Formats: sequence, C-alpha cells, structure tokens
Amino acid sequence: MSGKNFHLEQLFGSKTRARLLSIFLNHSGESFYVRELTRKIGAQLNSVRRELKNLIDIELILEKEHEPNQMKEKNSKPLLSEKKKYYMANEKSLLYHDLKSLFKKVHILLKQNLVQEIEETGHIDYLAFTGRFIDYTNVPTDLMIVGDINQKTLQKVVIAFEAELGHEINYTLMPRDEFLYRRQISDRFLCSIIDEGDPVVIINRFENIL
Repeated sequence: MSGKNFHLEQLFGSKTRARLLSIFLNHSGESFYVRELTRKIGAQLNSVRRELKNLIDIELILEKEHEPNQMKEKNSKPLLSEKKKYYMANEKSLLYHDLKSLFKKVHILLKQNLVQEIEETGHIDYLAFTGRFIDYTNVPTDLMIVGDINQKTLQKVVIAFEAELGHEINYTLMPRDEFLYRRQISDRFLCSIIDEGDPVVIINRFENIL
C-alpha cells in the first residue's frame, strides 16, 4: 500500500482526534495540558476539548489533577480553570496496546508520504531516517537529506509532518558538494549518522561511496 496522500484523519475520521492519539500513544507516561496539545497539533481549543472528552469517555485517555513527571515550557501558563488538569494515555485500556501497534504501522505510511512529498520539492541524492525514528538518541538529527531542495518548501513539508506525528523533527539538509567533501574528510557529524547510527536509508545515489 502506498503512503501517498495518506492522512491520519482518513483512518480515524477526525484530524484532531487522530493527532491527539498520535501524541498520547507515542509519549506513553507523559502528560499534557489542553493548551499545550492545541499548539502541538494546530487545532482549535474547543475541538481539542471535545475530542479529549470523547477519548476519556472510552477510557483511552486519563484526566489527572496533577502533573508530577514533566516540566512545562516557561512561557506556557494554563488558565486557572485548567491549571491542574492534565491528560495522558491510559495504558490499562483494552485498546491501548493494539492502537499503539497500529500507529507504528501508520507511521510507516506517513514516512512514505513524507519521502514522496520531499521528492516533489527538488532533487534528492540521499535521504535517511535516523535519530528518534530508529530510537538512536545519540544522533543530533532525525532526517538526513542531501540534494538540491528549496529550504522554505522543505520546512513547510516537515512542519505538516510534525503535526501528523505529534512531535518535532530535527532534519539536516546538505548540498551534494558539501556532503561529498565531508565524506572525503571523514566529517564527524556525517560519520555519526551514516557509519555509527545505522540509519534507515530510503534514497541513495551515492552507492559507490557509501
């Protein structure tokens, strides 16, 4: 099955619901307040509240009065009425593990979609998923791209993908000449990604040197 034009709302009926599930299922044990979730998924406040209630009603999400394990952004102050209300995935739900497994497969489709969209922005010589995509936190980037691509266009594509996944993506875009030079001098940054990081390579037109 191709990931082209696949979006989470096609599977779950609501963009807000799908993106909330993505956040909760991929951040097990973490809790979030309403306005933080609103910013993360780019949705309206009332829409987020409505979908949270739906998820609470079917016991997929828990509403908590305190948030003991997570430090929040300094400039992110919830309203007084929301100050003690935080939300997290209910790992004891009968649906939790099945949905978590489903979302892993869904993310494969989303990554295929991302690659296709990036390819449409210009020429790619090399593209690999690394970092948090392969649970390798020692690499300072999650997506390595080499080629001739417009930076602003790529940024828009990545931002849209971040909203689908529910987390930030650190990406590196490098021109072909710079990449070849860095490989020649055994650049530490590239070595940490390509030689030590065991990346998932999707596109490679440097097969003779990599």
